[in-house]
Amino acid sequence: MIVCHCMNISRDDIRRAVDWMRASDPDTLITPGKVYRALGKKADCGGCLPLFIDSMQACDSLQVPAELRRLREAPRQGETG
Repeated sequence: MIVCHCMNISRDDIRRAVDWMRASDPDTLITPGKVYRALGKKADCGGCLPLFIDSMQACDSLQVPAELRRLREAPRQGETG
């Protein structure tokens, strides 16, 4: 399925790019911009972004490194952040 018609990027292209980035650096944060760069392309109109992100989230290897999870949670009383 084509996700980005401007750059002709498919769901499989996104999955392969995410898998490749995760395999090359298990601790990297994977963003849509990094996926575009890994594919040698640039975002154009941005209309595909919701579907692009959905396609990324469907990848099994897309995960936030453990030490970066829960950063948005405020420290509890008595804890330092």
